Amino acid sequence: MIINTAIRNSIAAAAALFLAVACGGGGGDMPAPAGQAFTQGTITGFGSIIVNGVRFDDSAAQVSDEDGQIHNRSELKLGMTVEVESSGINRGSNSAKANRVRFGAAIVGPVSAISAATTPRTLTVLDQIVEISDTTVFDDSLANGFASINVGDVLEVHALLDTATGHYLAKRIEPEPGAAAFKLRGIVANLDTGAKTLMIGGALIDFSGVPAASVPANLANGQRVRVQLQTTRNASNQWVAISIRGDERRMEDVDEAEVHGIITDFTSTASFSVNGLPVDASKATFPDDTPGIVLGASVEVEGAIVNGVLVAAKVELEDMHKNDDRNRNELHGPISNLDTTAKTFVVRGVTVHYDSATTVFKDGVEADLANGKDVEVKGTLTADGTSVQAASIEFENEMEPDDDD
Repeated sequence: MIINTAIRNSIAAAAALFLAVACGGGGGDMPAPAGQAFTQGTITGFGSIIVNGVRFDDSAAQVSDEDGQIHNRSELKLGMTVEVESSGINRGSNSAKANRVRFGAAIVGPVSAISAATTPRTLTVLDQIVEISDTTVFDDSLANGFASINVGDVLEVHALLDTATGHYLAKRIEPEPGAAAFKLRGIVANLDTGAKTLMIGGALIDFSGVPAASVPANLANGQRVRVQLQTTRNASNQWVAISIRGDERRMEDVDEAEVHGIITDFTSTASFSVNGLPVDASKATFPDDTPGIVLGASVEVEGAIVNGVLVAAKVELEDMHKNDDRNRNELHGPISNLDTTAKTFVVRGVTVHYDSATTVFKDGVEADLANGKDVEVKGTLTADGTSVQAASIEFENEMEPDDDD
């Protein structure tokens, strides 16, 4: 990947601008910067939505899928991978006002194999290998998480593609039994323009029925695409494409950007891509050093987007920070469905477990828990991935306005 001279000339200015935004001032009263921000990552909490440790007020945001279809913000779920366009981020309070939120699953399709004894555990969904980790969220309709999945089930999988292995790293899994079509995002391989077939991972796809005008121009091996498929294979055991769309889009320039994801293309520690987005890290700092910056590594990149390239000011290794407070699950809102016997309640549609011995209560005690009381919960996923185990529960000021109202 080659970064052109014009972009290189912009690096110092972009990095300086980002550092001024990120480091200027302190405290919760610091005003949000006037510019715009772009954030790409996983929803780890609600109140409104929390992505990469930033609390985004989505009360007035336009929520859409990758095809531009408008959705209700209530459809945003824990573990979904999203892109957020927002006001500048207030680094004192780690908050911003979201203007647009875009989401989309990587795979919708049937399970053909389950490997529970391997490390990591895997599923084969629509002929793709899907890896499960301790941060994979399972919809609560899958009562036992991974153990509730059976061969033949149709799943919606929110995941990131690791181009080093060809596997998908699952962020969220939910059942999709009534899917009218299957979907797959990935990279084209073994393109045969005569037979009109291609492969994405292990899936062989026939696109002969897709009108030429609906096929991306100059379709080629290595291109990122989104494919919609019929739910049954043809007589040749191929999946049949309904539509094919390019999955690469031009990024608008923004003063502030933070992307969490996987290095999907690697030239050097100064030049690589994350989730398909080109990164120029020639002027970046590497707090975790550079040996771990390799193809397939999970990273957190902060900087500015200039001419479609993320000009990095800082690059960190995600595994080195997975226990940081910013990467915990965090929920803000009123308690509902309190069960003091089971020691559970619900906040923003997420079930929370608490424990008298290990959960820390702030500005109140366990006996103060009650339906309707506003709390802040911080914790981690339970072992089955369907709910949150609270490390701390803080009772919030009831006079404080709720940005979801």
